[in-house]
Amino acid sequence: MIAIHNNPSEVVFHYRWIDYCEKNNIPYKLVNCYDDDIIEQLKGCSALMWHYHQANFKDIVMAKPLLYSLEQSGMKVFPDFNTAWHFDDKVGQKYLLEALGFDLVKTWVFYDKSSALNWINETTFPKVFKLRGGAGSQNVKLVRSKSVAESLVNKAFGKGFPAYDAWGSVKERIRKWRLGKTDAFDVLKGFIRLVNPPKYAKVMGNEINYIYFQEFLPNNDSDTRIIVIDGKAFALKRMVRANDFRASGSGDFRYEREVFDERCVSMSFEYTRKMNAQCVAYDYVFDAENNPKLVEISYGFANKVYDPCTGYWDEQMNWHPGAFNPYGWMIDLILKNGK
Repeated sequence: MIAIHNNPSEVVFHYRWIDYCEKNNIPYKLVNCYDDDIIEQLKGCSALMWHYHQANFKDIVMAKPLLYSLEQSGMKVFPDFNTAWHFDDKVGQKYLLEALGFDLVKTWVFYDKSSALNWINETTFPKVFKLRGGAGSQNVKLVRSKSVAESLVNKAFGKGFPAYDAWGSVKERIRKWRLGKTDAFDVLKGFIRLVNPPKYAKVMGNEINYIYFQEFLPNNDSDTRIIVIDGKAFALKRMVRANDFRASGSGDFRYEREVFDERCVSMSFEYTRKMNAQCVAYDYVFDAENNPKLVEISYGFANKVYDPCTGYWDEQMNWHPGAFNPYGWMIDLILKNGK
C-alpha cells in the first residue's frame, strides 16, 4: 500500500496521485506527515509519496528529515535522497552538477567578503545574482556593473538578504495583473506582505555570509524546461518577460515539439541516469555558440502548467504524441522493485 501525504493545496501532486490510484485500483492511504505519530500511521505501507513545497514553512523544517529517515529504514519514498537533497538549494546544485560533469552555466560562490571583492575586480559584467532558494525567478537579479556587485557583496556579508523579496513580488504581481494573469486581490496580498512576510521567510531568516553569481548568457528569449520521470521526458519553453532576461515564472509558455532543441532532451536523460534520480526538471539556456547550458534543477513543478504538453520522448528519443500522465509515472516508478 502507498501512503500519500494529504495536502490541501492544488498546486502539488497529491490530487493527481490519488486520482491515478483510484482509476487503476492501486491501494493507497492518506496520511498526515505533520502528525507526531506519522511513523505509526505508515505501518503496513510500502512507500510514502509527498510533494513538499519550498514555500511551506512546515515542509522546510521537517520534510527532508522525515523522508530520508524513512528511506534509510528501507521504505521507498518519493522524492528520495538522490532526487531532492538539493531541492531549492542552488549552492548545493553547483557542487553536485560540477562534480558529475554536467554542462552547467559557469557559477561562482564565495564565503568571505575579500574573496568575492577580489573576484569582482577581475571579472566582467553583467553577471546574474541569485540567492540559494527561490522559485519563479524570485531572488534573481542582473548585475550590470562592478559597483552594484560590490553593494550586493557588502549586504551579503552584512545584514544579508530576506529569503522573500517583498518588493520584487509586488512588481511581479502587478505585471501579471496588467497581463490579465492574476487578480487585484493577489496584488493586494503582495502589498500586505511588505509588512507581513510569509511564514516560510520567517523560518528561513536572512540569507547571509555567502554570495552566488552565474555567467549571464545574453540573447535568450526563453529557457527550456525538460522534466524526466522513469525514462520519459516532456518539455516546456518559458518565454522571458518583456524588457527582462528572466523566464521562470513569466507565465508565457510554448508547448509544440518543434520549438525544442532535442539536445536538451538527450542531455536530460543522460543526467538523470547519472544522478540515479526519480524525477528531475532541468532548466536550459543557450550560449553564444548555441550550445545548451544547464542553469539549475528541481524535482517539483507546477502541475497545471504542464497539462497542455503535446507529447513526450522515451529514452530512445522516440516521440509519443498526445496526452499523458506524469503523475501516474511517479506512482508506477515507486511500485517498481528496488526503487
